[in-house]
Amino acid sequence: MFLAGDSVQLLRGAVIDSLHGLGTGALREHVDAIIGAGVPIYASGMSSKARGLVAEDVASAVEMAPPTRLIQLVFEADRVLTY
Repeated sequence: MFLAGDSVQLLRGAVIDSLHGLGTGALREHVDAIIGAGVPIYASGMSSKARGLVAEDVASAVEMAPPTRLIQLVFEADRVLTY
C-alpha cells in the first residue's frame, strides 16, 4: 500500500487512533489488519516532507519511499486498486 498527497496524514498515530468512518469503522482496526496481514505500507517521502510528517510520527511498519519505489511497486503488482 502506497499513500501519497494528503493521505499520508492518515498515518499519524493520533489520526489512526481517533478516525472513525461512517460505515467503515475505526481506522485503527484497518491499519492493524493490514499490518497483521504482512502488507507493506509506504508513505511518499516527498508528500510526507511537504506536510511535516517524519518517520517518528508513524508506525515502524511504515516506510518513507521515493517516487521510484512507487513505480517499482506498480510494475511488480498483479493488480492495482484505488479506492
